[in-house]
Amino acid sequence: MEDVEKRVIGKVMRRLIPFLIVCYFVAYLDRVNVGFAKLHMNQALGLSEAAFGLGAGLFFIGYFLFEVPSNIFLERVGARVWIARIMITWGIVSAAFAFIPSISAATGVPTTGVFYSLRLLLGACEAGFFPGIIFYLTLWFPAVYRARVISLFMLAIPISSIIGSPISGMLLSVTGWGLEGWQWLFILEALPSILVGICVLVYLTDFPGQARWLQKDEIAWLENVQATEKKNKEKVEHLSLVQALTDPRILLCALVYFCLNAASYGVAFFLPTIIKGFGVSDTQTGLLAALPFVFGGIGMVLLGRHSDRTMERKGHVAAALLMAAVGIGLSGLVTNPIIVMTLLCFAQIGVSSVPPMFWPLPASFLTGASAAAGIAAINSLGNLSGFAGPYMMGYLKDLTGNFTSGLLLLSGCALVGAVVVMMLRIDARREQLSREVAMAH
Repeated sequence: MEDVEKRVIGKVMRRLIPFLIVCYFVAYLDRVNVGFAKLHMNQALGLSEAAFGLGAGLFFIGYFLFEVPSNIFLERVGARVWIARIMITWGIVSAAFAFIPSISAATGVPTTGVFYSLRLLLGACEAGFFPGIIFYLTLWFPAVYRARVISLFMLAIPISSIIGSPISGMLLSVTGWGLEGWQWLFILEALPSILVGICVLVYLTDFPGQARWLQKDEIAWLENVQATEKKNKEKVEHLSLVQALTDPRILLCALVYFCLNAASYGVAFFLPTIIKGFGVSDTQTGLLAALPFVFGGIGMVLLGRHSDRTMERKGHVAAALLMAAVGIGLSGLVTNPIIVMTLLCFAQIGVSSVPPMFWPLPASFLTGASAAAGIAAINSLGNLSGFAGPYMMGYLKDLTGNFTSGLLLLSGCALVGAVVVMMLRIDARREQLSREVAMAH
């Protein structure tokens, strides 16, 4: 049976992970490219640092409001159709940012108001994408594989920054047809989302039983393992949809994710501005902004594999959050560009490593519709800090004239997350049982 397991996991990995990485690559690129556009867009639209931070963060309000309903729809209509809908609509909205001056002139709404509205709409369109993918992966991979699988999938974040940051920096110099570089940045980086969204309709398979690319014995093995894992969870504890949304562990998981995202997005949206302050060009800013994510990607894979090998999650997540807290906090206290970049690289190892080790925690006690809704609830509540983090960074920058106070605040958030995750009541025996189930089948 070991041969069947190797064949199944190998085929599913090769079929799904590279394609899902591409999907998340274009998603994350569309989410954070506003940080590069800001280098010229703020002046063109008359945005202050605080106004930009508010607009950047409003994305997560739309995301929060539509996250749980979106994931419930995904569970009902299937991942293929719903993920395609998400990607195509957010691509269209993302491209619309290039035409903020024209929309403002046509409607009479100030450019700031148009910027805010489009950020809200973008969040509403993308809501459900990430937790939907996490839920989708639980349908295809036994628990023993999930941290490493999620870490591979989430390599899209550092990859999008490693590749996308230099490209974004260079696109700022593109002009033509009456459009400036920051406008072309939005248009050219939105098109892949629409094209990949169309490909999703053709390529993805909703459930193992529908996979023509798997043999019958491979489908039987995967469905048997998944059914056995589900029964083992429900023997210990079965949560209804309402119970899942109100379970204290869900709320604590959401708080941990809130702290992580405050630190992550608070830095990400202002990273190009921090680096530009070193006195470098737009292109050099793009290249340097990619550097922390190189280290983050390596750390994510290594720590994710170690977490799977030891089947320990909480301690790994806490350690990674402590790395983020130390790196971000100290980067706000020094001025030497080389030391600042070194600390930000160290911090990004922690930030990037948390999600693939964190998401198996709620998946260890949630099943079915409660899993789709519970994971979405954690992600939507946690992503509210995507509003708070950038807004506070912009507000404190306007107030103090530097990023020190903002970075120290974000460091404190990561520290709180490390403490809270150790308070989670998770039955580690379930994870060990999942390992035994995978080996037995």
